[in-house]
Parts: sequence; structure tokens; C-alpha cells
Amino acid sequence: MRTTTTPTAHTRREHAAAIRLRILDAALECLVESGFAEASTLKIQERAGVSRGGLLHHFPSRESLLVAAAQHLASSRVTETATSAAAAITAAPDDPERVDQAIDHMWVRFQEPYFWAAVELWVAALHHPALRTVLRPAERELGARIRTVVDGLFGPVLSARPEYSALREMLLTSMRGVALTYAFEPRVPRYERNLGVWRQIAHVALDPR
Repeated sequence: MRTTTTPTAHTRREHAAAIRLRILDAALECLVESGFAEASTLKIQERAGVSRGGLLHHFPSRESLLVAAAQHLASSRVTETATSAAAAITAAPDDPERVDQAIDHMWVRFQEPYFWAAVELWVAALHHPALRTVLRPAERELGARIRTVVDGLFGPVLSARPEYSALREMLLTSMRGVALTYAFEPRVPRYERNLGVWRQIAHVALDPR
């Protein structure tokens, strides 16, 4: 006999998922607005409108909560990036213009709230071993997903070139470093002077000749 899920059980699961999402959103807002040091569980609890027990039921530690919040946003943005690439990347797989489009699309991602939330966690991990323990595997998993999305931006032809993997890591590392300077020197990202440098290096590295 096939068992069916009762509406009551289904409703409870939906309610729990909604509460969890509310907690994650509140934690992310606190992290972006106030930084790691000020993103206390009490502030998150109050913003989410949940009880202490309700928060602890979903996230037993502050570290796991803040990492989960940043990963929650990042995962949704990675998925959205992969989806939006279909419209943003219009050049053919072997068209040099695809290099420029892919780099532009990558750079946009470093202007989003997730990036700054992640920076808060990375810096805090220097002095919080418990946070570092939770963050390390989460970042490795996310990093693998990001690389897969970047491969999709460049497409199968360009990503198969011998120098591609090294180029991808250089772009991710360099963009991350340049984006950090926006913390003390805000400017218009689309006019970033390094965009031309990244494009030039990528064209040379991926030239099939």
C-alpha cells in the first residue's frame, strides 16, 4: 500500500522551511549591514521574529548560522548566474567576443552582497577556529560550483584550451582582490580599468594559435 504524506505533516515542513529561510535572510542582513562582530544571534533572532529555541533548533551555533546564510545567498546567485548566462552570453562558442562577455559577467558577481558577506566571514575566520572549521568545507563546495558556472560562461570550446584552467583561477583571484579595494575606494564597476587588462590576458591565453 502506498503511503501518502498527510497535509498536516506537509504544512509543518513548509512552516519549518519558511522559518529557516527567515532566519537565514535576517542573518545575512545583519552580516552585510553590521559585519561579523556585530551579527549576534540575539540581533538575528529579533530581526527574524523567532524565539531563541526556534533559532537554535535550526542552527545550533552562530558560526553555522552565518556560514549557512552566506552560502544560502551564494547558492541562489550561482544558480541565477548560470541561468542568466544564456541571455547575457550571445557570442558563439569560438567567437573571441565570448571572452569579453564572460569576463564582464564574472565581474558583476563581485559587486553583490554575497561577496561582502563572504569577506566578513573570511576575515573573521582568522581569529575564530570554530568558524574556520565550518567555513572551509562550505567554501570548497561553493568554489567548485562557481568554477562550473564560469566554465559555462566561457563555453566548451574556450574552456577546453590548455591554458584555460590557469586563466580561470587568475581571473577569480584578481577580481576578488580588485573588488576588495572598493571597500575604501568606491567607483563605478563597469568602468573598472582592470577589465581591459583581464580581457587582454584572456585573449592571449586562449588564442588557439
